[in-house]
Amino acid sequence: MSIASEFLWYIPNQDRPGHRGDNAAEDHNSLDTLTEQARALEDHGWTGALIGTGWGRPDTFTLATALAARTTRFEPLIAIRPGYWRPAQFASAAATLDHLTGGRVRVNVVSGLDNLAAYGDSEGDQAHRYGRTKEFMRLVRRLWTEEDVTFAGAHFRVEGATVVPRLAARGARQHPKLYFGGASEAAERVAATEADVQLFWGEPRDGLAERIARLKALSRDLDRDLPPLEFGLRITTLVRDTTEQAWADAEAKVAGMAKTQGAGWHDHRRAVAVGQQRLLDLAARGEVLDDNLYTAPGRFGGGGAGTTWLVGSAAEVAGSLEKYRALGITQFVLSDTPYLSEIRRQGEQLLPLLRD
Repeated sequence: MSIASEFLWYIPNQDRPGHRGDNAAEDHNSLDTLTEQARALEDHGWTGALIGTGWGRPDTFTLATALAARTTRFEPLIAIRPGYWRPAQFASAAATLDHLTGGRVRVNVVSGLDNLAAYGDSEGDQAHRYGRTKEFMRLVRRLWTEEDVTFAGAHFRVEGATVVPRLAARGARQHPKLYFGGASEAAERVAATEADVQLFWGEPRDGLAERIARLKALSRDLDRDLPPLEFGLRITTLVRDTTEQAWADAEAKVAGMAKTQGAGWHDHRRAVAVGQQRLLDLAARGEVLDDNLYTAPGRFGGGGAGTTWLVGSAAEVAGSLEKYRALGITQFVLSDTPYLSEIRRQGEQLLPLLRD
C-alpha cells in the first residue's frame, strides 16, 4: 500500500530577527507573529511545520504547545534532544499535548551537537551519543504503547512506568511519528531500527537513492521490528512566477549572503556533522545539480536546510519534488523567506501541483 505524501513548512523560533533572510521585525518571535504563520499554514494546505531546537533559542515544546492551542489543524513537528529531555518526562509531555490537540503531535529527535554544559548535560563520543538516542527512542515508544514499563539500559532506567493520558489509536497511527536525521553510519543504524521517518537534507537524487537503498538494507540486516521506515526531505524551495525571476532572486540572495558572510543563515556552526559536510561538498560538483538544485548558498554561509535550494517556477520545483517522491520520499518539509508570504505563495502555487 502506498503512503500518501505530506507537506510541512518551517516556523523559526529564533531569538534574533532576520533568520535566513526573513523580515527583521522586532516582534518576529511574538506569539501573534508566529500564530499568524501557523494559521496561514492551515489556510493554505500545509499539514504543519517543523519547529527547530537548540540551546540559546526559545524553547521548542513551549512554542509548539502555544501554537497548537491557537490553531485547529496545525501539526507541530517538535524538534527535541535526548539529554535536554529524559524519556519518561518527554513521553508524558508529548502524550498530554497529543491528547489535548486530538493527535496533532509529531516529533523530530535531534542528536547533533549542542551547548550541552549550559543545561547540565554531557555526552561521550559519537557511539555514546547515538547509543543514547537509540535507547531514548525505543523507550519513548514503549511508554506510549505499553503500560507498567520497566527498562534498564546503558543510559536510561524506568521502573513500573505508565504514561497518562494513554495515547488513543487514530487509524493506523499508534503514537506520534518519530522523525530522525543524520548521515553517519552510527546515525543510519539508529534510523534503520528506531525512526518512523528518516529526514534528508537537499542532496542530489543519486545520493539519496543510494542512502535509501542502504537504509532499507540496514533495516533488514538489523531485524527492524517496526513498520517500514519512511523517508523525508527538508529543503529550501525558492519559487517564483517565472524561471528567470526565480534565478534572479536566488542569485541576489546569495550575493547578500556573501556580503554578510552568511549571518543569520547557518544554524550548525559548532561542528560540521557528516550530513552537513556532504552538503558543503556538493559545490565542488557544480553550482547547479540535477535540474535546479542550487549549491552556491553553502559556499556563502548557508547551513542545514539553507545549504542547497530548489529554484524555479512552481512547475519546475514541483517537477523536482516529484522526482524525489519517485525515490520513495513521502514527507516534505519546505521553506523559503520571508516565511509568511512564502507560506501563502507556495501553498497557492506549489502545493496544488503536488497533490496525490
